[in-house]
Amino acid sequence: MKTFVLLLLWCLLWVLCWPLALLALVLWPLLWLLALPFRLVGITFHALFAFLRALLMLPARLLGGARRATVIA
Repeated sequence: MKTFVLLLLWCLLWVLCWPLALLALVLWPLLWLLALPFRLVGITFHALFAFLRALLMLPARLLGGARRATVIA
């Protein structure tokens, strides 16, 4: 559904201002490539903090601490 809405918005932009629509079509892959390293850094930090949390909570889990529901984001 999100892709369909984006396609409709791009078609509307094409009708209203076709040079801007073409520019957006050309620049979108370049912006995606520029954002890729930041995504990788975010994934790495998320994994690092999850590991540190698991490491710090290990003694409590071994001693039978109360379990709580884990939410995977």
